Amino acid sequence: MTISVLRRTLLVGTLGLALGAGWLGQAVAGEQLDNIKKAGEIKIGLEGTYPPFSFVDESGKLSGFEVELSEALAKELGVKVKLQATPWDGILAALESKRLDAVVNQVTISEERKKKYDFSKPYTVSGIQALVLKKNVDTIKTADDLAGKKIGVGLGTNYEQWLKDNQPKAIIKTYNDDPTKFQDLRIGRIDAILIDRLAALEYAKKAPDTAAAGDAFSRQEAGIALRKGEPELLDAVNKALDKLRADGTLKKLSEKYFNADVTQ
Repeated sequence: MTISVLRRTLLVGTLGLALGAGWLGQAVAGEQLDNIKKAGEIKIGLEGTYPPFSFVDESGKLSGFEVELSEALAKELGVKVKLQATPWDGILAALESKRLDAVVNQVTISEERKKKYDFSKPYTVSGIQALVLKKNVDTIKTADDLAGKKIGVGLGTNYEQWLKDNQPKAIIKTYNDDPTKFQDLRIGRIDAILIDRLAALEYAKKAPDTAAAGDAFSRQEAGIALRKGEPELLDAVNKALDKLRADGTLKKLSEKYFNADVTQ
C-alpha cells in the first residue's frame, strides 16, 4: 500500500468515526423525551423562594404559579413531576449537567441564553421593575434615577445584566437568594431591588411598607428552559403549553395568583 493510499484510507476511516460519533451524539441527545416517559417522571427545577411563582406554603409544601404549571405540564406529558428546589445561581448548571430535565423559574428568553438553551413558547409576559420602600416610591421613575443608588439584583440574572447595560452608574449588589435581598431593602442596606414586575406587585401586597416604583423598564417573556438538541421534548412541551392555553388552564392559574392574565 502506497503512502497516499494509506493516507486516504486513514482519512476515510477518521471521517467515518467522526460522522458516526455525530449521529450517535444526536441520537442520544434526542432520546430525552423517551427517557422521561420510561422513568414516568420529569425533573423540573425551580427556586421555591420566589412568590408567587414558587414558594413553600404554611404546610411546608411547594406552591405557586410555576409549581402548578409544572404539575399541569407533566400531566399533559403523561408523567409525574419531580420538583427540585434549586438556587438560581445553580439552576441552569443543573439543567446542563442533566440533573434536571427542564427549568420552570421565570427564565427570561434572551438572545444570549438562546445560544445555550432551547426555550418553549413564552408562558408569562412581564417587565423589569424597581421595588423600593414605599416612602421612597417617588425617587425612581426612569432608569436615569438608578444612577448612584445601591440596587439589589439576583446574581447572574437578566436584571443584573440589564443594569450593567443600561445604568452603569448604579451601585450593583448581587444576591444568591431572594429573602436576604428583600431584607436588605427593608432595613435600608440597598435603595431598590430589580425584579420581575409581577413578583414586585405581589411582594408589595404582602409588605405594605414597599412599593413598585414607576413603570416597568422593559418587556420580558419567560419560557421553559431545556437543553439544546432535544427537539422532541421541546415540541412536546410546546404542544402541552398550547393545550393548557387553549383549555383555559394557564389563564385560570394566572388569575389565581395574579388576579390578571399575565400569560400573553
